[in-house]
Amino acid sequence: MAPTIFAMLRFLTAGESHGPGLTTIVEGLPAGLTVDVESLGEELARRRLGFGRGPRMKLERDELEILGGVRFGKTLGSPVSVVIRNTEWDKWSAEMSPAAGASERPSTAPRPGHADLAGMQKYDTHDARDILERASARETAARTVAGSLAKGLLSAVDITVLSHVVAIGTARTPDAPPPTLADLATIDQSPVRAFDPAAGESMVAAIEAAKANRDTLGGVVEVVAHGVMPGLGSHVHYDRKLDGRLAGALMSIQAIKAVEVGDGFASAARPGSAAHDEIRYDGDFVRDTNRAGGIEGGMSVGGVIRVRAAMKPLSNLMRALRTVDVDSKEPEKAIRERSDVCAVPAAGVVAEHMVAIVLAQEVQRKFGGDTIEDLVGAVDLYRKRLTRF
Repeated sequence: MAPTIFAMLRFLTAGESHGPGLTTIVEGLPAGLTVDVESLGEELARRRLGFGRGPRMKLERDELEILGGVRFGKTLGSPVSVVIRNTEWDKWSAEMSPAAGASERPSTAPRPGHADLAGMQKYDTHDARDILERASARETAARTVAGSLAKGLLSAVDITVLSHVVAIGTARTPDAPPPTLADLATIDQSPVRAFDPAAGESMVAAIEAAKANRDTLGGVVEVVAHGVMPGLGSHVHYDRKLDGRLAGALMSIQAIKAVEVGDGFASAARPGSAAHDEIRYDGDFVRDTNRAGGIEGGMSVGGVIRVRAAMKPLSNLMRALRTVDVDSKEPEKAIRERSDVCAVPAAGVVAEHMVAIVLAQEVQRKFGGDTIEDLVGAVDLYRKRLTRF
């Protein structure tokens, strides 16, 4: 059962991949938070980064408009509404018209690895486009708006969130300290958003090889959060455990099939003496390791939060996978809706925003505040109290 959230940031998205646009409504932001179209547009542009993307990334232009909840560059405390218009809508206006009618070219061959067949059965439709348009990862553009606003809230209390790619196919980055916000520009300049240049070159080579083989590749992204105070989340209820909430948010991203917190799966193979983060006191409580990913007992411990998400290879291959036509029940080749070879770098940006949303929600749950000044004041008082612990 999904966690129930009251008086905190929550968001709703609407729209289809080839529809007239995507809409995001974000409720619960405190008044006084700085918001502008330019910064939202910059975050959306980061979502289009990455070697291995198809031609559509060059066609997409995220035309944003803030429809409500912001005046003179500041939130009002009311819901914020943002629309991202589809600049290619004129090419799809007939096929995706909301008016009564029927498709001239229904998609009756569901694609393996997608929501198509299960969704067609669930909603009793023989046209996969009724499902795939909403199931498309294009929906994550609307989530990026919500995540950008969440990052703005976190920034006000000195929490930063960033992501980087740690693996594409079998090419991996070596173990190293997690990057900081100062490293983000370097990461985004990498063709695959890898912090380690040599690993980035190996990842590019792997993508090129997959493209030559008319195949696709998945990979692993890591999201790190700095400046998180101890005590976000809770050990009291199952649906308020911070690691559980982060895992659920990351698993909600299209094509993500696994999540680990900290060393995750590697810790499962270690003895207990090498799996935990011992505590010592040096003017403050510190841990020399971060195997738990900054979370113990469902709560942040005050260290760097570190989570990873694994993305499966895209199923829209140039050599189409086998499927069955739902009308004729005869073998068919799956349609290709786009031609990305690898979307892992973009998935990292989306994961970054989903983590930011969860952390912003937990900050609001703990500290409240109808204005950003109220929130910042409450956080400052808490941090001062911690120094006396």
